[in-house]
Amino acid sequence: MPSTSPSLLPFLLFAFVASITPGPTNILVLSNSARHGFKATLPIIFGACASAALIVLLVGYGLGESLKQIPALQYAMQWLGVAWLTYLAWQIFHSPTQALDPDLSDSHRRPGLFTAAGLQWVNPKTWMMAMAVISVFASNGSDRMHHVLLLSFVFFAIALPCMAAWALLGSSVKKRLHSIKALQYFNRSMGLLLAGSTWLSAWIG
Repeated sequence: MPSTSPSLLPFLLFAFVASITPGPTNILVLSNSARHGFKATLPIIFGACASAALIVLLVGYGLGESLKQIPALQYAMQWLGVAWLTYLAWQIFHSPTQALDPDLSDSHRRPGLFTAAGLQWVNPKTWMMAMAVISVFASNGSDRMHHVLLLSFVFFAIALPCMAAWALLGSSVKKRLHSIKALQYFNRSMGLLLAGSTWLSAWIG
């Protein structure tokens, strides 16, 4: 990949589309921002983006080859991720319907930085995305490692505002959830949406 700015444009577009399109992580961000506020969702955003960028970096250094060579590992990672997200969906579906307050006593059950980061590590689609990034956009010259590092940083920089946009959408929804019934409907809708997107991703993957 040449170091000129125009050569980065296709990757910027790829990173934007990969980060902004709906998926389990974005739905998790939306749901938590709506229930706990934008600020409380920042650790989830940072954890998911940093973890995905780190995976791009590690794949560029050759770690992703094991995922290609061991299909059973990919299979195990996929279903571990599905199980984890399904559990989170169940928690969201059954979330308490008290007032939307970031200091509620159930705060210890909220997904956080390490939950979001861990989900990327057991999601084979994140590894496949990272391998696509490296194979398509990284050069094979002597400066390959510099390009890999640059791609990782750029992906992180693009993913952050994309996920933050989902969090802002969630915080705007929060202002409309004035009643217990409205919050209950929202929790159940988000739980079902997260579970549905998770199983659909697994099915078509």
